[in-house]
Amino acid sequence: MRASSSTRATIGMAVFALVMSAALASLGVWQLQRGEQKHALMKALDERLAAAPVDLPPHSEWTHLNRTDDEFRRVRFAATYENKPDAMVYTSGSAVRSDVTTPGVWAFLPAQLERGARIVINTGFVPNEMQKRDEEDRAIAPLLTGEPAVLTGYLRFPERPGLLTAQESTTKRLWFVRDIAGMAEALGWGEVAPFYIDLEAPVPTAGVPKPSALSPKLKDNHLGYAITWFGLAIAVLGTFGVWLFGRRRA
Repeated sequence: MRASSSTRATIGMAVFALVMSAALASLGVWQLQRGEQKHALMKALDERLAAAPVDLPPHSEWTHLNRTDDEFRRVRFAATYENKPDAMVYTSGSAVRSDVTTPGVWAFLPAQLERGARIVINTGFVPNEMQKRDEEDRAIAPLLTGEPAVLTGYLRFPERPGLLTAQESTTKRLWFVRDIAGMAEALGWGEVAPFYIDLEAPVPTAGVPKPSALSPKLKDNHLGYAITWFGLAIAVLGTFGVWLFGRRRA
């Protein structure tokens, strides 16, 4: 009876150790796969950011654009900023602009293309010391000329607020994520493109809002995570081996 119980315990521990080590090893493999995907994305981003700007796709193609294939593509187009309420998106820094290291806001404005369609443009960074509404309004005033301008920027896709996202203030026109659809609805911009543009040029003579070239810095820790998971899998098997050796000696 004792031998039978001991055998069952050994089999049970063996199954547990194998299942746990297999699960941990699978997480390590998954991290290696994520690493390959991240490397492909980094290569694609480098190519898109280094490429010469192309014409903004026509309205008929907008529904076919997607984050995987089109994010960060450099585009150029002619548009006129509309004299409508602007929106500000709070930021404590930026992962895509090395010059933005302090708190501030991004200034978003709707603009109309020559054929009538409307897009939203992130016109640039406004430092925290200019976060009062009247100062922001003066900062964007030079953009509202009513004349078309040739703009260059990066095609970006909006965010949606999550459960932990701070509530936007429509009275202050302040958001905490780049919720383009929410801004358009709250501020009466009308129908806008399903993407927005991070402006690169031209840079206003006043310097605010400040657009700039983008240089995304993606973290690549997947190999380290994979080594951790594989190490834990080995540790589980090693622990089982020590336990089994001790039982056999006893």
